[in-house]
Amino acid sequence: MRFRYWGVLAVLALLALPVQAPSASREMQELQRDVGMLQDQVKALQKSQDDKMGALSEKMAALTVLIQQSIDAAGNANRGVAVIQNGFQQNLKDLENKVVAPVAGVNTRIDQMSTDFRTMQQAVMDLTSVMTKLQAQLTDLNNAVKVLQPAAAPPPPGGGGTAPAAAAALPETPAIPLEDLYNNAGRDRTSGKLDLALDEYGKVLKWYGNSSYAPSAQYWIASIHYSQGDYETALKEFDAVLEHYPEKNNAKIPDALYYKGMSLVKLGRRTQGAEEFLELIKRFPTHDLAHQACSQRVSMGLKCAVSRAAAPRGPRKK
Repeated sequence: MRFRYWGVLAVLALLALPVQAPSASREMQELQRDVGMLQDQVKALQKSQDDKMGALSEKMAALTVLIQQSIDAAGNANRGVAVIQNGFQQNLKDLENKVVAPVAGVNTRIDQMSTDFRTMQQAVMDLTSVMTKLQAQLTDLNNAVKVLQPAAAPPPPGGGGTAPAAAAALPETPAIPLEDLYNNAGRDRTSGKLDLALDEYGKVLKWYGNSSYAPSAQYWIASIHYSQGDYETALKEFDAVLEHYPEKNNAKIPDALYYKGMSLVKLGRRTQGAEEFLELIKRFPTHDLAHQACSQRVSMGLKCAVSRAAAPRGPRKK
């Protein structure tokens, strides 16, 4: 393109040479003027093109520099990522070495403990079985010893009660101390061995009928029958608590009155039951059971008035 401009300029230069003519016409002068103007325009155009090419060259150089910088930055970033990735993988390996092995050891230990626990559990079960067998053998031995006890004269008659018929066939000589017998009966009663407890309370009445334990033994016999739903027998036994043992030595009178009333209610004899509740309220107005007796009367539609401030009670005897 530059050579084309130079060719045009050469032609224009030849045209601009002065013509050796005797007289130059006005048109020739104007033509020369136009050629001069054209030359100026060509020069200006050439300069403009040179400027644009220079600017373009500068921009290309700057762009090249930027591209090179981008390439360098990308290379540095790749190297940084590679370093980070390598460090991350190394950290993972270190973590695996620090954690996986101990965890595997813990799992192994847990498995061993589980095995030991199962072994211990089986041993405890075996021990429990042996203890159960030993207890049964001791019970059998104790019963055999009681049977072998020699008969002797009975103790003086006391405040009887209506002990179970099985007590009539007992040996006349006590085979076990009073407190031990009474405590054994209490343990058997609270553990649900009610028949055995009845037998032991009957022995208390048979062998130790004059003792201070007799009213309580009679009461618990009645209470066991009540808990078994045998309300007729319970009613008779509660009557025995009230009739055969004086009040000064009998801490079970309030309880016997209340549960005698409850036995009557259970048997459908509500009027008689209400009378027993009223008797309890009159005789023991500050007793805990007096409030319950009052509630029973109210539930029957009867009037009841009982002191709301019950006096503090000491521990119940036996």
